[in-house]
Amino acid sequence: MIREAIVAGQFYPAVSHLLKKQIESMIEKTTRKEKVIGLLSPHAGYIYSGQVAGALFSRTQITDTVVILGPNHTGIGPAFSLYKDGCWRTPLGDVEIDVVVADDISKACNLIKQDKSAHAYEHSIEVQLPFMQYFNSGLKIVPIVVSHAEFEAYESVAQAIASSIKKQKRDIMIVASSDMSHYEPHQRVQQKDKIAIDAILKLDEKLLLKSVQEHDISMCGYIPATIMLIAAKLLGAEKARLVKYQTSGDVSGDYSAVVGYAGIMVI
Repeated sequence: MIREAIVAGQFYPAVSHLLKKQIESMIEKTTRKEKVIGLLSPHAGYIYSGQVAGALFSRTQITDTVVILGPNHTGIGPAFSLYKDGCWRTPLGDVEIDVVVADDISKACNLIKQDKSAHAYEHSIEVQLPFMQYFNSGLKIVPIVVSHAEFEAYESVAQAIASSIKKQKRDIMIVASSDMSHYEPHQRVQQKDKIAIDAILKLDEKLLLKSVQEHDISMCGYIPATIMLIAAKLLGAEKARLVKYQTSGDVSGDYSAVVGYAGIMVI
């Protein structure tokens, strides 16, 4: 089964050569690449968040398989929905599901359901693909859309991901797809985002959850970030680094109501 691109022509160009041209305008071709365990990457339209994503992926060794965790903006499907087989189509070509890893993850945690409905209209995973395809045309993915649940559920999902990656005996990175604070004045967004980013840089998923709640931080992918942090630490992560941060106001010039974007490596 092919999962067709749903935001091509909206979030990024629908024509391959135009998409490549846009990506090339946002990446850093001479930057040294690093091996990472996890990433936090934005998922807005490329005109707004592409500079952050471009800086992040330019510095990253994109593994042949990537587990991608995206938030559920639509509310469709189970809390933890894994797209288990087939491929995802973008203007740069088809991206196959790594069925071996996907199957192992789904077997390792009964909270993770094999479900495609949650992915049908969800953009948060799709928007990550063209940047990764640009750097690794043979990319395979394991896409998982996640929703609100108890902390113990996040731990169980993260443990399943980490244990399945360990079994493969090959490098597989985890991408958490998230924008930061939404539609508040620029200065307030920066202040709130710094609180969430600092928690991520400390590799402290509980502090991230507490900060999001106590400071009313409208970070849409805080659950993917939480699961990624737990799994990354189980895989040996010891530090994190902020690669780039900006807001939509830095592009539009309108600072009255902006969205924040952060690119973070977990190593």
